[in-house]
Amino acid sequence: MSVPVILDVDTGVDDALAILFAVRHPGVDVLGISCVAGNAPLAQVVDNTLRILDAAGAPAIPVAAGAVRPLLEPARAARHVHGADGLGGIALPPTRRRAEQAGAVELMRRLILEHDRPVTLVALAPQTNLALLLRTHPEVAGNLERIVFMGGSASVGNATAVAEFNVWHDPEAATIVLDANVPTYMYGLDVFNRVAVDHDVAVALEHGDDPLARVVGALLGHRVALSEDELAEYTGLIGDAGAVCSIVDPLALRTEVRPVRIELAGYGRGQTLVDLRFSPGRDDAHGLADGWTNVEVALAVDAERIARLFLDTLGARA
Repeated sequence: MSVPVILDVDTGVDDALAILFAVRHPGVDVLGISCVAGNAPLAQVVDNTLRILDAAGAPAIPVAAGAVRPLLEPARAARHVHGADGLGGIALPPTRRRAEQAGAVELMRRLILEHDRPVTLVALAPQTNLALLLRTHPEVAGNLERIVFMGGSASVGNATAVAEFNVWHDPEAATIVLDANVPTYMYGLDVFNRVAVDHDVAVALEHGDDPLARVVGALLGHRVALSEDELAEYTGLIGDAGAVCSIVDPLALRTEVRPVRIELAGYGRGQTLVDLRFSPGRDDAHGLADGWTNVEVALAVDAERIARLFLDTLGARA
């Protein structure tokens, strides 16, 4: 039986790959998609999402616009990673699809409460929309199976030395989500940075005959300059798509339930602290260990297995 999901996205290159995978895999039932500012400004995110649904040949899936900025901070688009348009300049035809008049929070509320089975929220972006939903309509928690979020890290960061972008962009929102008493699954940088497609495969896809495979190949082939002094490099990461793959093939990852909290101040703002200790520490002995939430954290992945699942699902084997 397919898993009913709502995707929350800030559609850049890897969100696009995640959407393509989700709507094509029979084990995933995409009920709707909510959009939030993150990789690109909100209007661009909505347009990118609608165009990617066209590229996937998706049925009529409701899409709605959500928050234009984080709860407290200004929006900070990731143009240096995803390009000015969020999709690395990949040309996709204009779309006739239109976003829902109701906003993202109302769309998620309705889809969750009306569904006859618990719904999985898949957050592939800053979690502003989810925080607003859970604070405005806490009753939805009763019909949520869990929240799977791409974000955080049990090791290094990317937005800063210690903070991953999605959590760093709106750490207050991520804190609200962790405090919502809904089971959570963290697909962070520890596994995100390991699942990639070989360069020759991406090139073959981009120059093949299948229209969808060409889009997949172009997205995989988008290159990122790590600094102004370096040339753009091929990474081939499937990125956010790996979080959706983990729903379909959870045994391809090694996870542990660990206490997690979000730092909200100082240079560490936006860091996901993951307690990897196997015995109590001095903080626990002195009553200083409050404020943690138990989260299922992905710590290792069979990268080849997930990459193969991704390509096979999209019919994109080169």
